[in-house]
Amino acid sequence: MKSYFGFSSHTNRTLSEEELQRNALLSDLEQTKKALEIAYAGFDNVTEPDLIDCYIYEVNSVLKRYKFLMEQAAHLCMLPEEKTTASVLNTEAPAATLIS
Repeated sequence: MKSYFGFSSHTNRTLSEEELQRNALLSDLEQTKKALEIAYAGFDNVTEPDLIDCYIYEVNSVLKRYKFLMEQAAHLCMLPEEKTTASVLNTEAPAATLIS
């Protein structure tokens, strides 16, 4: 049996350090968005006061991480100039949102 291995026209190029940082940051942002959705879903579905507190802390924690990642993205000039962290995501504490 004969096998043929063709040479692909694609060249194997290595990613630059900036591209690796950008890809890692985008991946972290996507994971953080999913974690925030999960935290909000958990918060919406609990009635036990201790679990409500737990989810409030979790949401605040994920929001802080998201804010940090957005600042890193702005530092790497990945965001358009008109979008700022405040306009992309409401970083107000969820308890304050629920109370008002």
